[in-house]
Amino acid sequence: MAKKVLVVDDEKLIVKGIRFSLEQDGMEVDCAYDGEEALKLAMENTYDLILLDIMLPKMDGFVVCQHIREFSMVPIVMLTAKGDDMDKILGLEYGADDYITKPFNILEVKARIKAIMRRTSPKQKTEENPKVVKNGDLRLDCESRRLFILEKEINVTAREFDLLALLVLSPNKVYSREKLLNLVWGSDYPGDVRTVDVHVRRLREKIEENPSEPKYVQTKWGVGYYYRG
Repeated sequence: MAKKVLVVDDEKLIVKGIRFSLEQDGMEVDCAYDGEEALKLAMENTYDLILLDIMLPKMDGFVVCQHIREFSMVPIVMLTAKGDDMDKILGLEYGADDYITKPFNILEVKARIKAIMRRTSPKQKTEENPKVVKNGDLRLDCESRRLFILEKEINVTAREFDLLALLVLSPNKVYSREKLLNLVWGSDYPGDVRTVDVHVRRLREKIEENPSEPKYVQTKWGVGYYYRG
């Protein structure tokens, strides 16, 4: 089945170029040119990924992302202006999985989209990656990519799931922020280790009873993060 992508940008030439390129790779593409239209399409359809510009008429990309996260964990990639680090961090805080800096190369966009889709597609059962991982009161279903704590489902983004799964599968192993960035985001990811810190903080807010005194994802000061087994 063809992958379905929503492209949101008020610059119609950019949208046209991305749409043409993705359709050449066999993907289905819907387009929106303002925030309200984007949110309406996201509520009415099921997408494999949303490419979302920050600067939009009627409703900016941050607000759209925040609203989408209220009902969907679809991977969201933000488009941000070159050098606007705060935009990148805010995008991650609002629930985005990744960002691409403008101006961009369409080949880079396609590569990043395909990489995220590979990571977020249900994994085939292998001995190395069990379908369900249980650790105390936490349960990860790696096939459906769902997280449960005390049998209550916790909504996490694609990146948050990947990050937590990596830590849970190797309990008590300390990973440096650089190593986590490389393993979860990929060696070609243009961001820095602050991306890891943002995702850990956001993950703790969702899974920890007291995020300032975490039970699950621990910090090894001066080294990195680990999951307490």
